[in-house]
Amino acid sequence: MLIGKTQSVCPQCLRLLDAEKHSGDDGCIYMTKTCPEHGKFTSLIWEGDLRSYLQWSSENTKNEAPVLPKMTDKGCPYDCGLCAEHLRKGCCMLLELTNRCNLRCPVCFASAGEQAPADLSMEEIEKQYDFLMAHGGPFNIQLSGGEPTVRDDLPEIIRLGREKGFSFFQLNTNGIRLAEEEDYAEKLKAAGLDTVFLQFDGLDDSVYITLRGKALLAEKLRAMENCAKAGLGIVLVPVMVPGVNDMQVGDLLRFALEHMPSVRGIHFQPISYFGRCGLDRPGRPITIPRMLRLIEEQTGGVMKAADFSGGGAENPYCSFHASYMKRKDGSLKLLPKKSGSCCCCTGSDDSREFVANQWSGSGSKAEFAADGEMTETSALDEFLEQARLNTFAVSGMVFQDAYNLDLERLKRCYICEVDSRYGLVPFCAYNLTDTEGRSLYRR
Repeated sequence: MLIGKTQSVCPQCLRLLDAEKHSGDDGCIYMTKTCPEHGKFTSLIWEGDLRSYLQWSSENTKNEAPVLPKMTDKGCPYDCGLCAEHLRKGCCMLLELTNRCNLRCPVCFASAGEQAPADLSMEEIEKQYDFLMAHGGPFNIQLSGGEPTVRDDLPEIIRLGREKGFSFFQLNTNGIRLAEEEDYAEKLKAAGLDTVFLQFDGLDDSVYITLRGKALLAEKLRAMENCAKAGLGIVLVPVMVPGVNDMQVGDLLRFALEHMPSVRGIHFQPISYFGRCGLDRPGRPITIPRMLRLIEEQTGGVMKAADFSGGGAENPYCSFHASYMKRKDGSLKLLPKKSGSCCCCTGSDDSREFVANQWSGSGSKAEFAADGEMTETSALDEFLEQARLNTFAVSGMVFQDAYNLDLERLKRCYICEVDSRYGLVPFCAYNLTDTEGRSLYRR
């Protein structure tokens, strides 16, 4: 049954192709496209039935025009920047500070460490901050790479961004330096860092050996301890791979809950097959419905698939999210979507505010009177802060590769890479590679 039409690309040459979304014989949803040179490609995009697929779509969305849209010649997805066809103005911006890395992961969307160009200079970083402010900022800033902590001037980069007016900074990191230098987390916190987006793929070293090339669990645990001491928010980020760590979903959730409130949530990323990937793409990659089934099954129904919704700011088929309140007895209460999750966010500004509030670490705003007693206002602030710290977010982002790229999804992307040559490029377009590893945007 034909469900809809879109555009995609050929996995072998990245040629723009017309594509159809349809229900298969097994009831799941597929995308089919045909390249005149390389033939027909069919990819699973929804491991569930038509009813669940249609119900997942959010009607609570609105379009936003990018600020100062870029003029284009080739069209989507070849010269993003953002262009006038894009339907979001952006929420989270990845600023890649270096392509160097202290790991050589078999799986790396950035292909970090391969013919690494020079690090961005402070002058170039300042220009990118200014560019972002002129194009809709202040955005939430994700400091990324490569491994950004290989730069010794990372605290200065954060301070510069704060001076420019950006209010939320997230560090995407493997955690090695945070583990090795006990006071490093405190230095980053003092500079203005809010959150550590910690690569955390599993609870045994066999997972890290497969995905990262070496045993790393001890380093991950030390990094968490040092970040907690510094008051940094921690979000655990497992890259989920079939047969490698998909059996650990429940254990990861329980581990994260045990480490609240320093751990603010867990953000699952089913593997996308772009960049450097030493794993073959399976015929049935992990989709949103499968992720939600794994969550429900492996938590014994404590978290249910029905708890989750797709995003409203981004395309709903890109993500899933639910928020829970942890009670004093350790049990969980699902928070209403209208007040407790970014699924109700209809625009980029809403999403920025939700992420900054949920993922930031401890830091009570309570104020005290001269005699040391809490004022009425400070008591309310303290109550709200405690409520925030007892809120736990479970989310995930299903990035697109050349097999399942859907331009309808891409045009609503609000996570962009900042590049001095192109401007603001949606994450999945920037990291898109063909079957030979050739990229549209990356050097």
